[in-house]
Amino acid sequence: MKNEARVDKWLWAARIFKTRTIAAAACKKGQVSMGGAQLKPSRTIREGDIIDVRKPPVTYSFRVLQAIEKRIGAKLIPEVLENVTAPEQYELLEMARISGFVGRAKGTGRPTKKDRRSLDSFTGEVPEFFGDFDFDEDGDEDPDNTEDTDE
Repeated sequence: MKNEARVDKWLWAARIFKTRTIAAAACKKGQVSMGGAQLKPSRTIREGDIIDVRKPPVTYSFRVLQAIEKRIGAKLIPEVLENVTAPEQYELLEMARISGFVGRAKGTGRPTKKDRRSLDSFTGEVPEFFGDFDFDEDGDEDPDNTEDTDE
């Protein structure tokens, strides 16, 4: 095996991205870095390098164990990379999964009525006007509605 590979091919071969095109696009968007520096798709990587891949809300970190450029079976992935992602990142992922609304995608517009109701029930907040509303504030009205009417 070669001891170096293109980062976009490695990301695809190691099954971090579904296609090589998506891997290259992630590199161009600045979502792939090494040592704090963004990587271009053609950058070569070697064994022992640590690659950071940002897939919001989490930044995954992988140690390169083998620099491969051909896609392999999923069972062989532990021989190619080691996941060294910090536990805090997985906590962020869990929090985002639980809340659902924290990382609302940019450009999706206003929440729908259903989204708003779900958000209100999740947060447990009751609208302000329900808390202070009193139907019989003056005490003038008959609670049984037995007041005589003019016939």
